[in-house]
Order: sequence, then structure tokens, then C-alpha cells
Amino acid sequence: MTNRGNSGFERRDLLAMGGAAAALLAGGSAFAAPAGLRNSAIIVNTLGGLSNPNVEPPETKERSGWTSTEAVIDQRVIDDARHSGLTAVNLTIGHVFGPDEPFEQTVREIAHWDAVARRYPADLVKITSAEDILRAKRDNRIGLIYGFQNTTMLGSDASRADVFANLGVRIIQLTYNPANAVGDGSMAPENRGLTPFGREVVERLNANRVMVDLSHSGENTCLEAARISKQPISINHTGCRALTDMPRNKTDAELRLVAARGGFVGIYFMPFLNPTSKATADDVVAHIEHAVNVCGEDHVGIGTDGGITTIDDLDAYKVKIAREIADRRAAGIGAKGENPDTLPFVIDLRGPSQFHDLADRLARRGHSQARIEKILGANFVAYAKTVWGA
Repeated sequence: MTNRGNSGFERRDLLAMGGAAAALLAGGSAFAAPAGLRNSAIIVNTLGGLSNPNVEPPETKERSGWTSTEAVIDQRVIDDARHSGLTAVNLTIGHVFGPDEPFEQTVREIAHWDAVARRYPADLVKITSAEDILRAKRDNRIGLIYGFQNTTMLGSDASRADVFANLGVRIIQLTYNPANAVGDGSMAPENRGLTPFGREVVERLNANRVMVDLSHSGENTCLEAARISKQPISINHTGCRALTDMPRNKTDAELRLVAARGGFVGIYFMPFLNPTSKATADDVVAHIEHAVNVCGEDHVGIGTDGGITTIDDLDAYKVKIAREIADRRAAGIGAKGENPDTLPFVIDLRGPSQFHDLADRLARRGHSQARIEKILGANFVAYAKTVWGA
């Protein structure tokens, strides 16, 4: 972790960057920011992608008995991320589901992303502390936060959390949709809480100052983790069940407890925000506003669960995603709301303008610039300081 000595920083420093950073951050994004967003605002996507969806990844390759599929990072991806104003993104790294051996796959993917960061040293930087996010903004680079969306790579050994923390993993989500050795996911019908192993994992993550993420979890798993964690927890990509009653969305009880204990909630740009599974930008705004009302404006952000580069051939993509949804259902890892015609993004809030468009919509709804900047990134950085340190 980067050590800032005794200086540290506070939430007011993050908000002050909005005005003071214009001169400091010369050479920032060339994208023309609308009235609701200053170019100097910090934007953190607390769960998202960074790849080109229009280029097929390399074919699955054998490597010493392992298989690997790597995300496609090219100049278009870098340019789109820069134009979007993105400061940092929590990338899903490692095993989520599938036949690969979870620990080996996860270590391999960490090495892959380390190599990507080395390949683009002027554009990308690995994030291990809250100060690293601020430095990425100052240096006009895009921060890569390494995160998991499952704990399968731990096997039955909670001490593997030490290994992954030492490799720079800063966020670990306890479950995906089904139950696992740690607890119940959102689609597990029993809705049990943490297992004894799950409580051990939370303790180990706390000891390593790794964020405990309860996205995809069942309600009781989330509530129990929020209560026993010695550090505030996060729900990095979710919606509000009070508005749309789907398992992937969080109840007000979950949102309220996470916020009351100093945690963070990121709202996604996903179909689960609308009962028809066809969400719009208006739905995103409605869920953000509900989360702010429940949690307070200091605990809400965005975790889109999507990328930035626009899909060029949407018709072809619809065929592909329908097949993927069918495969997910067959594998038992799908969620309610994933239908054959579902798109895993919001059709009118995507591409390099998505964060600016959201800021503009929030501004038109009467939200202050300070609140908008908190939602877009300052809240997550303040939360990261609490868990990771400066």
C-alpha cells in the first residue's frame, strides 16, 4: 500500500478537488462535461468492465494444463475510458463459475492484469489504496482495482485471503448467485446466513483490510456480514428491492444497515432495476435517489456492472447474450430477471458518455453538484480510505 505518512485526507478534500483540481489536473479528459459534472470530478465504477466487446477474445488456450480466456484491451478501450472521465474501475478477476480450477485460474488472471498494466504504463495503474485513486486522477491514468465476485478460489482455506491481498486484490465478494462454502447467494432459496467458514473468511478479510462485498448475496448473508465485520462492508453493484422486487436487489433493511455501519452501496445499470427487465436511465436515477433517501448521500455510488466501449452490432450481440443467458440458467448461476431478450445494460445510458449523461440527469432532478460528485466517486474513495487506509 502507498504510505502518505501522517497527512491523510478527508471527505472535504475529495470534494474540494472539484474546484481546485482544474489547474492541478491539466490534460484531463477531453470529453465535454455537461453542466452537472466538472471534468475534475473523480469517477469510480465500483464494478465494471474494461474490454472491447466488439473483438472476440483469444481462443481458449492450454497453458501447462490450464485454460485461459483473456479480456481484449486495445487503444479503443483506453480512449473510450479516457473520454468517459473514468478515474478507476473495480474489475472482476478470477473464478466466478465454470470448470477451471478456481485458485489456478484466479492467480493466472491476476498475472494477466498485472501484464496489461505494464503494457500501458502511461494509461493504466493498479490500485491498492485510496490515495492511489487520487493519484490516478492527478496523473491522468485509469486505476485498476482488483476484485472477486466469488470466494471459490479460497477453497476451504481462509488463509488464502492473505495470498490474494498480497497480490493486490482489494475487494472480495462473498458469494455469487448460488450458495457456496461461505454463505447463500441471492438465488439460494434457503436464505441462510454465513457459514462458520464464512465468518472465518470475513475475519480474515478484515485482518487484511480487504473490502467485504455483499453484492449477489442473500439477505441474511448480507445482514450477518454487516453485523460481524469489524470494518464497514460494501454492496458494490445492486438495485433497491423496494422499487423492483428481484432477488439481485437489496432490501431497505440491508441498505440501511450497511450505511449505518459506515459502508458503501453502488447502484448498477442493469435490467434488474425494472420489473420488465428492460431498464432505462430513468430507472437508474430512481434507484440512486431511493438509495440516497435510505442510506444518506455519503454512502451511495455507482457500480454499473458493465463496460464503456459501445457495442457496434447490437443485433448480433442480442443473439449472443440470449445464448449466454440460456447457458447461465443451465449452469444454475442465473438470476431472476435474466430473460432471453434481456440486455445486461441500460440501453440509453451506455458508451463513453454514460457518466456525464447520468450527472446531467441528476442535475436536472435538482441534485447539487457536490452530491453528484459524491455519487460518481468521492463517496467510494472516502469508504476506501476507511477500509484500505490512505
